[in-house]
Amino acid sequence: MPSSDPSPASPSRFRPAPLLACVALLAAVALLALDLGSAAAKKPRRPPFGDHARQAYNILAPGEFGNVPPTRNSTDQGSLYDALTPLQGNVTAGDLQRLFKSERFGVSGRGTRKEATGRKGLRIVRDAFDVPHVFGRTRDDVSFGAGWVAAEDRGLLLQQGRGPGYVSALSVPGVDAFGLIVNLQTFIPSPQAQAYVGGQARVLQGSAKGRRVLRDFRAWVDGINAYYRARVPAASRPAPFTLADAFGIFSFIGSIFGNGGGDEVRSADLLAGLQNRLGATAGAGVWHDLRESNDPEAPTSAPAPFDYHSDPGGPTAGSPVIDAGSISPMGKSAARTLASSRQRMSNALLIAARRSASRHPLAVMGPQLGYYYPEIVMEADLHGGGIDARGAVAPVAPYVLIGRAKRYAWSLTSASNDNTDQFLEQLCNPDGSPATSSSTSYMYKGRCTPMTSFDAGLLKGSSGQPDRELTFMQTVHGPVSGTVTVAGAPYAIATDRATRGREPASALALADLNANHATGPTSFFRVANEFETTFNWHYADQRNIAYFSSGRLPVRAPGLNPDLPTLGTGAYDWRGFLSQNAHPHALNPPAGQILNWNNKPAPGWGAADNVWEYGSVHRVQEFTGFRRRGNRLSDVASVMNRAATQDLRAVRVWPVIRRVLAGSPAPSPVAQQAADLVTAWSARGSSRLDTTGNGKVTDPGAAVLDAAWPGLADAVLGPVLGPPLLSQFARIYGRDNKPSPSGSAYGGGWYEYVDKDLRTQLGDPVRGPFSRRYCGGGDLTTCRNSLWAAIQAAATQLSMTQGPDPNAWRAGANPERITFKPGLIPFSMRWTNRPTFQQAIEFGR
Repeated sequence: MPSSDPSPASPSRFRPAPLLACVALLAAVALLALDLGSAAAKKPRRPPFGDHARQAYNILAPGEFGNVPPTRNSTDQGSLYDALTPLQGNVTAGDLQRLFKSERFGVSGRGTRKEATGRKGLRIVRDAFDVPHVFGRTRDDVSFGAGWVAAEDRGLLLQQGRGPGYVSALSVPGVDAFGLIVNLQTFIPSPQAQAYVGGQARVLQGSAKGRRVLRDFRAWVDGINAYYRARVPAASRPAPFTLADAFGIFSFIGSIFGNGGGDEVRSADLLAGLQNRLGATAGAGVWHDLRESNDPEAPTSAPAPFDYHSDPGGPTAGSPVIDAGSISPMGKSAARTLASSRQRMSNALLIAARRSASRHPLAVMGPQLGYYYPEIVMEADLHGGGIDARGAVAPVAPYVLIGRAKRYAWSLTSASNDNTDQFLEQLCNPDGSPATSSSTSYMYKGRCTPMTSFDAGLLKGSSGQPDRELTFMQTVHGPVSGTVTVAGAPYAIATDRATRGREPASALALADLNANHATGPTSFFRVANEFETTFNWHYADQRNIAYFSSGRLPVRAPGLNPDLPTLGTGAYDWRGFLSQNAHPHALNPPAGQILNWNNKPAPGWGAADNVWEYGSVHRVQEFTGFRRRGNRLSDVASVMNRAATQDLRAVRVWPVIRRVLAGSPAPSPVAQQAADLVTAWSARGSSRLDTTGNGKVTDPGAAVLDAAWPGLADAVLGPVLGPPLLSQFARIYGRDNKPSPSGSAYGGGWYEYVDKDLRTQLGDPVRGPFSRRYCGGGDLTTCRNSLWAAIQAAATQLSMTQGPDPNAWRAGANPERITFKPGLIPFSMRWTNRPTFQQAIEFGR
């Protein structure tokens, strides 16, 4: 059955010559006449629940069960996940069947068990992996069942997250809401917080679809509470969940993985420091180099340009530069109130139909959510009342968040688009006296306006710390996190997140996806645009692949630099939000593929002010090795799995470093041997795989590059920035100078700066060149000597700590193993940079 959406026309089919056609027809009639009876008996059966997948697999590490004590189903999928890693780029069709589990609709096979809920019209069946298959007579039944299994499989997470969910929804300054969960801290929301979050039901009440979603949430909450009444003794039963609790924990989707921006003040502080050191023009040039907000060499997922978050290039009166070092946080809060996760490691690999062996699109994709027990998501298979979906379910809503429907699949990666701004509120006193950093009024539209106070609730003390009431001040732009000065005058820092106060609005998109309303690329773009938090959406059906980068993204006033804070006088407030067509999107692109690893969405799309790594080197460039034609699903999985253990520095940056080093001899034989080890490792593919099981990277080249990299990176930027600014920039960028599996190996080590600057100094063609040369202060010989010095220092260090034989050196002061926070299970896996939940899927008869 064709899609209901207009799609690109299929290639014209081969028309046989008349004689061949007649022969073919006669042969078909003869075969049909041989067994008319059996042909009638063998009519094609309709796939269960309209399942049109040719192949459908998924995996969730460590497993479905997420309570204590753990069971076999707590880690059974983790063992399969771990077994794929050493296969690297040699995954076969048999490996997909063996090391993933089926993602088909319905339940079959041995090991199934039925689960009683006491609700008529609802049936829940568990398969051998403990995945719940929920079948409802009505949509309310399905939502109720989704709540029931959420309480059963992620009860620990629900209970621990319900309080911190309010902290997340409120954007309480200086408090890491998700950190409260990981650290097992308790937060008790105030009546004011419950009213604010619960009142967000208003964003759903204005339409029939919104009211249906609100009903889904109510049934889901009923299912959670019914489970606790049925299975938990009254003495230990938690207080009943409420709709406000649900909206609070739903906000985690956006506050952890789906936000961008909100770090303009620290960026402005770096700019002020650079200008103090280098002068106004030169300092601004270096700041622009480091920002790389629109580097033309950055790899993108959509090929067509989309203009957003661009540096205006002219006067920016509405974006003042703060006085260097003037940031003063209020209490324990930081200037930046929305801590963006550096763990941007989700990925998606989609191959178009014309490059597929089956002539149907192929997709291997999933989110990297971190490794926790209980894991952030669970899996469910939901059917009834118009809902047919299976995949990863976050225990925050009655829907599949990432997964598949009857005829299509979808997945998300964090986009970090700029949906959050910091406003500088000029402080004043109502009596006209000079303002100080302690003033609680601010100038807005010509009036000295008092701030308001918000009581979020009580944070229970832990580790010897006392209980603490979380209160904060607010302006029209949002919570106040601290103060700065501009030309000596005090300003408050207020943060405006475009989705704050609208948390449940994004559920509209999930409801549509679960109800199979994304019937083709056009409707997929419409549905994805309903999701107000910032994600890259990937879509595959039996004919198309598509991409959309979502978010409720502000249209900013003229006279602003989006990388700097905005003057909060009212003259520069947001002017609306970006339209659907202005978001980056792509449909069956000319290259026949869509690749994403949290990289830049499209040419011309500026990086949010908290994103500093959209440069010439990005890990998405490791997705290479596809066939020009005839790709199979296992080929796509092979590309993903090989890249999952590759070291990006060795693949992309070391060859440039080696060319610089080649201009002079090494300072010592051991330094030369160390460099040769990295070169040999790079030539072998630079895998960080532990092949011996000792928790160390097997190849000695990894040990050398890990030890040398901080010195190599500092040798490039250090001569211009100097130690204080170098350290300040490292904190903003997220680099800690500590070699580790998640840091030096997989991103966050200034790779793009090293690459572009050294290529410039070698005379290579460079698009979007820096304002100056950095390494060696612009002198290639001095630069080369500093790079060799970093190699020599690393070799000396390794000789002292691991012995004189470079071939015996191994990377990793700590075992390179994945463990599951906060430590409730002892299970661990080989390190790999791979989605926590991952689909491998293909649609078509």
